Amino acid sequence: MQTLLRLFGCALLAVLPAAALTQAPAAPGTAALPLTPERAVKYRRPSDLHFSADGSRVVCVVSEVNGPTTDSHLWLMEIGPGSLRQITFSQKSERAPHWRPGGGLAFLSNRAGTTQVYLLPLDGAEPRAITTSATDISDFRWSPDGKQIAYLARESDPAKRDDDPKIADREQDLERLWVIDLASGQQRQVTHAAWRIDEFDWVNSGQFLVVASNQPRNEEWNDALYSVSLDGTATRVAEPNQPFHGLLVSPAGTRFAYAGTRDHGPTAHDLFVQDLSGGAARDASAAIDRAVLEARWQDQDTIFARVADGFRNRIYRIQLNGSTAPIDLPYSARAFDVAGDGTLVFAGVGFNHLPELYVRRLDGSVAQLGRLQQGWDAVRLADAEIFRFKSFDGTQIEAALMKPPAAAPTRKLPLVLLVHGGPASNFSADYFWFNAWPQLLAAAGYEVLMVNPRGSIGYGENFEKANRGDLGGGDFKDLMAALDSVIARGETDPGRLGIGGWSYGAEMTQWAIGHSQRFRAAVSGQGVFDQAAEFGTENGPADDEWAFGLPWEHPEVFARNSPASSIRFARTSTLIVHGEDDRTNPVGQSMALYRALKHYGVESQLIIYPGEGHLPHQEKHQIDILRRMLDWYDRHLQ
Repeated sequence: MQTLLRLFGCALLAVLPAAALTQAPAAPGTAALPLTPERAVKYRRPSDLHFSADGSRVVCVVSEVNGPTTDSHLWLMEIGPGSLRQITFSQKSERAPHWRPGGGLAFLSNRAGTTQVYLLPLDGAEPRAITTSATDISDFRWSPDGKQIAYLARESDPAKRDDDPKIADREQDLERLWVIDLASGQQRQVTHAAWRIDEFDWVNSGQFLVVASNQPRNEEWNDALYSVSLDGTATRVAEPNQPFHGLLVSPAGTRFAYAGTRDHGPTAHDLFVQDLSGGAARDASAAIDRAVLEARWQDQDTIFARVADGFRNRIYRIQLNGSTAPIDLPYSARAFDVAGDGTLVFAGVGFNHLPELYVRRLDGSVAQLGRLQQGWDAVRLADAEIFRFKSFDGTQIEAALMKPPAAAPTRKLPLVLLVHGGPASNFSADYFWFNAWPQLLAAAGYEVLMVNPRGSIGYGENFEKANRGDLGGGDFKDLMAALDSVIARGETDPGRLGIGGWSYGAEMTQWAIGHSQRFRAAVSGQGVFDQAAEFGTENGPADDEWAFGLPWEHPEVFARNSPASSIRFARTSTLIVHGEDDRTNPVGQSMALYRALKHYGVESQLIIYPGEGHLPHQEKHQIDILRRMLDWYDRHLQ
């Protein structure tokens, strides 16, 4: 399991304060539309916001599930009139927009086959490819003068076929750093050695770049930061604590920032700033002690950071030579950017509010920019109550309770306990498709309980590390304590309890059914059953090494943290769903769980989805999972 997979950990919308901006309810006298699995997956997801240099425009990526794929296109916001419109319409997808210094907009697209960099003039002309890479380009950056582009792509190998044997750690399969001169069309390969380039950014001279890179044969966290000149000469400039990400060079090109960790793992937590000329990095977000999800430079001395703070994502202004202060926003921020004058644009979300785009002007006023979501005005989405309680050892834990939107029940309600992914993640403000689980369950008459137990982000780095080597220990007790606190209110039927989750949430679901007879139904989505077996087959085991060590040296730790060790005690009816091509938690984990449950005579069903990885992308598969989830709980709890 990988802690960077917040696609599921950040699955739910944040609690919101009372505000004038809100999702419009169904008009008086009109019937609310039912929330169905088919409707629940059809919404637009904004991300990757970028201000133009003059601050008058913002481009963003808007994604939407569309049959067998999730399509992404570019939308443009005009800050002055507050307008919003789609600007790319290909039959494929566009992503990774970057404004060209001096004018124009570039992006990545596979519209003509191989993914290339395209230039969009914004005067009505058709986009044109400005790179001719023989292989797919995965990322790119403009040089400061707008005359060159640096990009990542593999070397071309005409002799290699898709059905050829695959050689592990084949150096020729690594992406290289390339630079193309736009005037001449000449491109050069900058890196050749066996290094994986994870991130890169230009320095303002345009003569070299800063890159985050490591040696691919070693699957541990071992990235370092290097300056790389255009002739390929590399010099190490920093060795941040692992892991780290989000490399950003300052506007003046004399500093760089990144999200890293004060000590070591499990995720990049704080924002660090370091001078390119040398010296130690300093923790610019130490006063916040919240996980930094995204950062943007406003100017040479000011950074804005989006951080996880409980069930809400907030934005802070960090002045490197002064104070740190939160920005008052009416919604949780899914993504953002900041202009040079401090104007903010952000994608705002809430439990009962789908993502929309907003501008916060310098006077503090907030206005919506156009409208992304269509056809949702008549859909009633449930809100949630956020509450805190003391767990078994006195630790304060935060949870959210969602109830059916109908009138007060005449009998006690069934309840489903949902567990977030991660484990170093949280129930927070991102509105991905997993959010449909609690909304659909609440609409069907269930209480839904969502807990951020120890190990979650959004409560400080020490809290995030509190379940190291102890999955199923304190975190499981936190979940059960939250359940007890809700049942004590007297509105929940303790005889009709369910549990479910995805990834780490599925692992905790498997753990729960092996340690408790309280649940009558469980749904496990792409979880971990045997930690040691997963370590040998997963893509990227570094976070598991941080949590447990190595299975060949500490087999007892891996066994102690595996649901497989207690599955013989399970009696809960369990639905299991898994993507056949999952490389994060390979499908064999769910196959092993199903085999064990069958052996012990536990009612269970295993559904495997062809062509799906850790996150299902096909519309029909997302809908099928939601239908089966609802049917399973209804069959056993209603």
